[in-house]
Amino acid sequence: MQNQITLLEQTKHGDLKLAASDYSHVAEQHIVPVTLHEISRAATEYPIVFVKNSDTNEFQSVAMLGLKPGQNLSVKDGKWQGLYIPAVVRDYPLGLVLNPDVKDKVWIGIREEAKEVSKTEGQPLFVDGKETPLLETRKKALISHYEQDQATRGILGFLNEKGLLINQTLTVDVAGEKRNINGLYVVDEAKLNELSDEEFLDLKKRGLLGPIFGHLGSLNQVNRLARVEMQDK
Repeated sequence: MQNQITLLEQTKHGDLKLAASDYSHVAEQHIVPVTLHEISRAATEYPIVFVKNSDTNEFQSVAMLGLKPGQNLSVKDGKWQGLYIPAVVRDYPLGLVLNPDVKDKVWIGIREEAKEVSKTEGQPLFVDGKETPLLETRKKALISHYEQDQATRGILGFLNEKGLLINQTLTVDVAGEKRNINGLYVVDEAKLNELSDEEFLDLKKRGLLGPIFGHLGSLNQVNRLARVEMQDK
């Protein structure tokens, strides 16, 4: 998803249409961001782990779609193989344009060079100078996903302050090959169990127990990815 994003404007993009995606834009991405709000659905298919931005020290939750860089086991022949498609994948080729000088405000952008965007195929974004129901729906989804992402970053910061996030290497056996996956963070289950009743109740009140246990249970999905990789060989 590296195409440059441009501010979506009716005067400039009034004749553009969106066609259905074939997911080629993520065919070589082995991880994609997900929000904590997505974990309950995403965790049934993908390992959910956390990564740390070395520049900002912020944590982000991600779904693992492959076991090595450049590998997405959920895209095959232009079709998504799983039942749940992460929001960031569904949003493409639309996205948000942020201005660091204007806080709490976002704009809708479009990747003009994406093959899903054209003047001839797909559903229009504007008709008679007005946004179509398609665009209105996509805009609402984008803003909702953005708000969920911001909340997720704050919550992960809170979990880190509590000492609940630890760096861990995942080891997986792929057809006899031991493969170590580094740079990942997970919830420290032992530390979680050591929390006081008051601290544990605080997590419950914040609605974090579901995402936490969903994340921990999802780590077993690494073995499913290994099986899929072997089947694809």
